[in-house]
Amino acid sequence: MRELAILTFISLDGVMQGPTSPDDDPSGGFTQGGWAQPYWDGVMEQVGREAMAEPYDMLFGRKTYEMFAGHWPEVDPEDPAAARMNAAAKYVASSTLTDPTWQATTVLGGDVPAQTAELKNQDGPLLQVHGSWQLIQTLLTHDLIDEFRLWTFPVIAGSGKRLFAEGALPASLTLAKTEATGNGVVMSIYRR
Repeated sequence: MRELAILTFISLDGVMQGPTSPDDDPSGGFTQGGWAQPYWDGVMEQVGREAMAEPYDMLFGRKTYEMFAGHWPEVDPEDPAAARMNAAAKYVASSTLTDPTWQATTVLGGDVPAQTAELKNQDGPLLQVHGSWQLIQTLLTHDLIDEFRLWTFPVIAGSGKRLFAEGALPASLTLAKTEATGNGVVMSIYRR
């Protein structure tokens, strides 16, 4: 049996939409894309050390999968992060993706919560979800998340898709680890 963790960048007001660039996810008229960019120094090193060093498989929503699949296979295979991501088993929740291009990808269609629970019941490394707002909402609703790996940026986005949208089940979490970067981003790892 293995656990499932989400890895998410959020603003102080809980927005997780479009942290890396203006064109990440402009859905719903979101215009604040790229809000995390000024704070990357120290964050990606911390993410690599705290969330990406141990073996993991990845679970994505289709949109995030397509962004990652368009980038990571093109990165120098000598890059340790690229090597780990490209070698990991990848699962993508989608009703429209039929021909995934990124190696070691399996498409989950139909009952994604049941298929995710089935993946968790298998032996293997941690299942890690990157971004994937809609998928995270489904996982929250079905109580499938064991660990929340959150990087909170000192930014108020004002509007956008929030990590805990309406319908999230009440839950108590335990802070397992926290650490701030020099520019005010706070890593918080919470466990169920």
